[in-house]
Amino acid sequence: MPDLFDNPMGLMGFEFVEFASPVAGVLEPLFERMGFSLVARHRSKDVVLYRQGDINFIVNREPRSLAGYFAAEHGPCACAMAFRVKDAHRAYARALELGAQPVDVPTGPMELRLPAIKGIGGAPLYLIDRFEDGKSIYDIDFEFLPDYQAFEHRHPAGHGLRLIDHLTHNVYRGRMAFWGGFYEKLFNFREIRYFDIQGEYTGLTSRAMTAPDGLIRIPLNEDAGRGTGQGGQIEEFLMQFNGEGIQHIALLTDDLVATVDALQLAGVPLMTAPNDVYYEMLGERLPGHGVPVADLQARGILLDGSTAGDSPRLLLQIFSQTLLGPVFFEFIERRADEGFGEGNFKALFESLERDQIRRGALAAEELA
Repeated sequence: MPDLFDNPMGLMGFEFVEFASPVAGVLEPLFERMGFSLVARHRSKDVVLYRQGDINFIVNREPRSLAGYFAAEHGPCACAMAFRVKDAHRAYARALELGAQPVDVPTGPMELRLPAIKGIGGAPLYLIDRFEDGKSIYDIDFEFLPDYQAFEHRHPAGHGLRLIDHLTHNVYRGRMAFWGGFYEKLFNFREIRYFDIQGEYTGLTSRAMTAPDGLIRIPLNEDAGRGTGQGGQIEEFLMQFNGEGIQHIALLTDDLVATVDALQLAGVPLMTAPNDVYYEMLGERLPGHGVPVADLQARGILLDGSTAGDSPRLLLQIFSQTLLGPVFFEFIERRADEGFGEGNFKALFESLERDQIRRGALAAEELA
């Protein structure tokens, strides 16, 4: 994909998301149910690589590591992420010149020192320029398991998930501008969408930030603060997570219906559809969309986009239930639509709000 605008850091997409948990055995079975395969183990640390398509999930189980300390504070979560760049040393030097805070990640003998800066909630943001098969950071620091040593076998298809589409951050009220400025100043991100979503009882505002390469998307959410005296979804996340962090990870597939069938068969709990009216109104909202509504409704898949003009743009999406504390996943299929399902935001927000009421996190009678 060509650069959308000036790309001074040489960004080239996501490289990995790193996860950690204070309790053993939480992450691995979840990723396996999601279609990921254990493909490699670190040569000297208790760190493993799960992969599906071109998605890399690193599970760090080292007890006295930055990941371990992060998980001790936040619970099972995404504790770091990595951007691909053309030149990691140049990008790192530029980030420091612009005021980024360096993160010193301890390394062992004969291990790569990966440059990292302090990101959301203090989590490391790595800058990686070695990602081609045979020359990647994994070829140096990891040992591939026997079934995945051949290059042609290193990217198992799993449930059809191919790429990390976006990572959504939840931040404290009033901090969205700070983190938006962080991505703008260091990486020349641009705001391409702004949402002010009001549910029946609570609300949120969101800035959808996109990198110059068009491959890295970082939506930022903060609570809208409607003066009800009760915390909305963002505040609940911040309390449960014990700070700012990655709220959900969106993964891209070319066939969401098939992916959802595989996820459900594997036992991954997904959010239910908003209601029958949502699907009854799809023809009015997106006339001539051409997607079988029964297939969407049977699986709870949401549809957004535009059918105006000669080239319809559609986006299909569905969300998991919370799977790691308050953290969840999104599964998305893009048919020429580069948005974030903004037409679905209110329906999704209200469904999450209803779930809060069901769990007792919101008291509807007090908000009425």
